[in-house]
Amino acid sequence: MSITAERKAELIQKFATKSGDTGSPEVQVAVLTERINNLTEHFKDHKKDNHSRRGLLKMVSQRRKLLDYVRGKEEARYQALIKELGIRR
Repeated sequence: MSITAERKAELIQKFATKSGDTGSPEVQVAVLTERINNLTEHFKDHKKDNHSRRGLLKMVSQRRKLLDYVRGKEEARYQALIKELGIRR
């Protein structure tokens, strides 16, 4: 269910806007998307895991807020990010 340190480092390196960047909205959305995808796979086997489902809904909400922020700042960055991550809008 959790994301490995190596995978997180890959995502940070790929979506960072500058060297040493770990807090930009793009990086945060990419990490949240990876965690959401992992939890979605988890629910295919564990349909009644409602405690984790609540965490999933919180992550989806947080990602939506970050995406709205990016969209408000610069539409081109938003479009590139959702295309790269395969998120539908």
